[in-house]
Amino acid sequence: MMITARCHPALEPLLPKPVPAARMLPNWLRDMPEEVQAASLGGAPVRTLKHCPPLIDAMRLGVLILCPVDVTVRGGELSWEWDPPVLPETLITRAPVGLHVPEQANGSPLAQDHIFIKFINYWTLEAEPGWSLLFHHPSGHPDLPFQTLSGVVDCDLFADGYVHFPAVLEPGFDGVIPRATPIAQVVPVQKATSLTVTTMTEAEITSNRDVQEALSVAPGVYRKRFRR
Repeated sequence: MMITARCHPALEPLLPKPVPAARMLPNWLRDMPEEVQAASLGGAPVRTLKHCPPLIDAMRLGVLILCPVDVTVRGGELSWEWDPPVLPETLITRAPVGLHVPEQANGSPLAQDHIFIKFINYWTLEAEPGWSLLFHHPSGHPDLPFQTLSGVVDCDLFADGYVHFPAVLEPGFDGVIPRATPIAQVVPVQKATSLTVTTMTEAEITSNRDVQEALSVAPGVYRKRFRR
């Protein structure tokens, strides 16, 4: 599935480009050990998250949109040093971050003492016909000082508009969100879903038991036999 990202030519030299998520895995994944001794198991060795293909594949999925500039947060105020050209034909703000008023979250679990921001995205994103794009917080980056809210946009049709990213700042955060920090992960999805709920046949029970036994005997069964 091809995602096409476009920006105004005058902004292209200024913006960090979207990247395939697989090329920007978090540093902690690279640095963490593959095996540790578990005090909760009397010091027995256990494999770490580094051996969890589903977790890693979620981090590798789709593309990442990156923060266009350093954003400083001090005492609940946001600032930046960035002077992009004035482009009246784009009808888009030159401020890389906007704000949502807190009342917009009234009645939701987010209606607390948070600062609601909106990362401005200067890239239009086009999906192939029949596909939508899911935007969510970058997988594998729970340590970021914000939480990007999830949303789905029909970017096969909305290919010439900008999709911006609402987010909630970590309460009390003071510091800098550096340029090129991942602010949203973009994953192609097809929204049509059907569901069948039923019971296993005898053959499926046997197959299920075979898989469970294989998983209990040796590590890496999913990765070796089922992962593409």
